[in-house]
Amino acid sequence: MGSQENRTLHTVRLGRTEYRWCLEVQRRAFALRSAGSIPDVLLLTEHDPVFTIGRSGNPDHVLAGDAERLDQGIDLVSVERGGDVTYHGPGQLVGYPILDLHGFQPDLHRYLRDLEETVIRVLGRFSVRAERHPSYTGVWAGGDKICAIGIHTSRWITMHGFALNVCADLQPFGRIIPCGIFEQSVTSMENLLGCRVPLEEVTGACIEEFALVFRVSAKEVGAGAFLESLHGLAPTSGRAGDAAAAFFEPRDTLTCTGNP
Repeated sequence: MGSQENRTLHTVRLGRTEYRWCLEVQRRAFALRSAGSIPDVLLLTEHDPVFTIGRSGNPDHVLAGDAERLDQGIDLVSVERGGDVTYHGPGQLVGYPILDLHGFQPDLHRYLRDLEETVIRVLGRFSVRAERHPSYTGVWAGGDKICAIGIHTSRWITMHGFALNVCADLQPFGRIIPCGIFEQSVTSMENLLGCRVPLEEVTGACIEEFALVFRVSAKEVGAGAFLESLHGLAPTSGRAGDAAAAFFEPRDTLTCTGNP
C-alpha cells in the first residue's frame, strides 16, 4: 500500500486491557497523530469482555440484557467506528492502526482491503485458509467470520481496526447479531485448527505481515515509553487501575487465557 518505502511504524503490545481505558489511549494517540506529534503506530491488545456498537449500529442487535451482561462481566460501549455490534474478549487479537494515510494512499477502500490482506496472510502462516466476503468487510475462514474490521478516519488519520479470533470464547457472539449480519456465524483459529495457538505468536506474525503489506519498517516500542509519550495517560480505577503497572512495561510473553 505504501507510496513511500522505508517508512517506520511503531508497534506497541499493550497486553490485556480494559476497553474504555484503551479507547482513551487510542483517542489520545489519534489526536497526537493528527497534530503530527507522534509517528504512525499499531497498538496490539486483547480486551476484557465488551460489546461495542459502531456509529451505524442498532442497539437491538445486542440480545443480552443489562442483567445478563453484568452477570457475565461484559461491558457495553458505543464508539465512533463504522459498523454495527461486535464482541471483544480474551483470546482475541485486536489491532488499532493509528496512521496518517497521506503517507500511504488516501483511499479508504484500499486501506480496508490491506487490513484484510494482512489478516489473511497471518492466518495462512498458521495453515488457516481465509478469504474475503464479496458483500462484507472482514475475513472469513471455513465459511464463518474469523475477523471483524471497523475503522474511523478524520482527515485521513485512522483509528479502531481489526479483531481476530485466536482462541476466544465464542459464546458471547451468540448474544449479539455480529456486525448486524443475521446469517453470520463466527469462528476462531483454535476452533478451526483443533488446538490452541499462543496469542503472542499470532501477534508477532501480525506485526511482520502488517509491515510487509503496508511497506513499512516495524519498530517495537515498549508500552511504558509509548504511554509516557501520551503525556502520562494512565489507568486510575477499576481493573485497569489494578493492572496499571503491567501496562507501563513491555511484555516478553503473553499467553492466551481463554475464558475470563
